[in-house]
Amino acid sequence: MRIRAIPQIYRNMNRWGEILSILSKYGLADWLSRFEFGLAKSLFKNRNGQVLAEENRETRIRLALEELGPTFIKLGQIMSTRPDVVGGDLATELEKLQANVPADDFDLVEEVIQEELGHSVDEVFEEFSRKPVASASIGQVHRARLKTGEEVAVKVQHHLIQDQVRVDLDILTGLAQLAERLPELRPYQPQTTVAEFQRVLRRELDFTRERRHLEQFALAFEESDQIKVPRAYPEFSATRVLVMEWLEGTPFSNLSSIDPLEIDLRAIAQHGAEIYLEMIFRHGLYHADPHPGNLLLMDDGTIGLLDFGMVARLDESLREDIEDLLLAIIEQDAHRLVSVVIRVGAVPTGLDETGLALDLSDFVAHYAYQSVEQFELAAALTEMFDIIRRYEIVLPSSMALLLKVLVMLEGTAQKLEPCFSLMEVLKPYQSKIVAQRLAPSRQFRKARRLAYEMQQLAEVVPRRLRDILQQVQSGRFDVHLDHRGLEPSVNRLVLGMLTSSLFIGSVLLVTNQVWPFRGVSIPGTLGGALSVALGLRLLRAISKSGHLDRRQ
Repeated sequence: MRIRAIPQIYRNMNRWGEILSILSKYGLADWLSRFEFGLAKSLFKNRNGQVLAEENRETRIRLALEELGPTFIKLGQIMSTRPDVVGGDLATELEKLQANVPADDFDLVEEVIQEELGHSVDEVFEEFSRKPVASASIGQVHRARLKTGEEVAVKVQHHLIQDQVRVDLDILTGLAQLAERLPELRPYQPQTTVAEFQRVLRRELDFTRERRHLEQFALAFEESDQIKVPRAYPEFSATRVLVMEWLEGTPFSNLSSIDPLEIDLRAIAQHGAEIYLEMIFRHGLYHADPHPGNLLLMDDGTIGLLDFGMVARLDESLREDIEDLLLAIIEQDAHRLVSVVIRVGAVPTGLDETGLALDLSDFVAHYAYQSVEQFELAAALTEMFDIIRRYEIVLPSSMALLLKVLVMLEGTAQKLEPCFSLMEVLKPYQSKIVAQRLAPSRQFRKARRLAYEMQQLAEVVPRRLRDILQQVQSGRFDVHLDHRGLEPSVNRLVLGMLTSSLFIGSVLLVTNQVWPFRGVSIPGTLGGALSVALGLRLLRAISKSGHLDRRQ
């Protein structure tokens, strides 16, 4: 951790102490879980009295995040979309995170509305329910009626949540710097993960972004009779307050309690999946949190969408990469799948491409003989994530999010219809994807983008070559070499020279009886003993590195 972080630690000392005590408790519980100490295991419990050492590691991580509060719960929810970073088991466990945040008192809600809108609750709304219908980590939702008579949902940010998030993000940055130095945590890329999380959370704290998402969706799907997007009221919205249309319907999480004779759950699941695929592959703009609570079945049969805090957009190049990936899985093309993964992912140095190709070939072969009806895309994508993580390949966050959305989408649909297969819905899109790629308009856009890039290259390359030639001519051309792994060798060489010098000097002191005690030189003896100890340590270090006498 850098020295400039010390004032920040002092300023947030209480929160630092709280976080470190919780992490210590769960860390000790993790250590005790490896031993058969029944009495000791019962020492560590969470706030609900649950014995931590009896739970598996993934559950302990989830419980720790829940105890750490809203910011860390949000971190866990976002990391549940990155199985390529944290692994499939942990990502699945993090999906269970629930932000059971107590609702603010109505006085605080009134204060936030007054500060943001410049008017009191009574001046803006005809009716306003004092009791919220929901309370999450960032804000809570109240039902209300405008002066003009429209039923609305009012999303109000929790009082002082921005200050709490700022403190927690500062602390997370410090913890990420420490975690980056631990070999067992380095594969999780703590600093990169926290930086991405900060960007996402700061956007979510600004309700004007969610309002713009509502307006974008309303414009993109204004002609659709299959999807209902709440209307936003920008004149009554601000950074911490969002007023939108109230949608009346049955959440997908409650559809299973409806009489199957009254509603065709399979048709609803199919309909919802088709809407999402239309968002992704046609509009390139999709709702990124399709859990059952955010989907409503309206009385007229349309599907309503709630909570536009997480919305993702796909540019054309990323959409093509994702299409390549899904087509490779659909067509069981192992060679194409390996090529796409290596092309789009952040590949570590020294990647075992042969091993990756063999594992992905086995993966494709496993699903090659399954019928479309039996093919579970969620299981296939989860297994592919595990393979990618094993080879320390990190996918772009936007691609990982989309693939995770497909996993969530199939899981939501299967709660309505257990036999539902997203692949069955996705299969017809194969021909649509190919047709869209060959469309003249898309080819023209690609050609125009390529021509622009070639033009930029043609302008840059001569200038760069001229700069290099001028540096060579003036003698200012430098070549910087990165000596990887050379520092330990240099340190050992220096230590060896110091050890030999110390030994020779000590022998001279003993020979000349400098400061003798009973005929033996004290500094010479001490120096000789120290040089022997340093020599043994140097030999041990060389031996551990495996390069003592091995020939390359």
